Amino acid sequence: MVEPADPLIGGELIALLRRRWRASYDMQLVQRRGRLYLQVMWAYLEQQSFPLSAEDYSDRIDDLAALLNRLGVAAEVREWLSSTGERPRLGKAMTLALTVNPTLASEFLLDGR
Repeated sequence: MVEPADPLIGGELIALLRRRWRASYDMQLVQRRGRLYLQVMWAYLEQQSFPLSAEDYSDRIDDLAALLNRLGVAAEVREWLSSTGERPRLGKAMTLALTVNPTLASEFLLDGR
């Protein structure tokens, strides 16, 4: 039996980003063709043009961490953020195709792929 991973918290996600790339990159969950993907965007909190305050950014990442926990992909996300050879670049998000149980994913997916 596989043991569930410790839950992610927003602060841990931010720390992973900062440790890896020295920046607090924006992240989002997206749906395409019936699949869920985690994206690390090229915009980051430390940019003057970043549209969110530090508090709003933290709240956004906390909400994302809660969703990732509900999807059961905490360990997958930790591993990817710790080991990927990619780096966010202007205009190109980094994308992780999440391995989610189809029954569980249906709760998050919209019809009309």
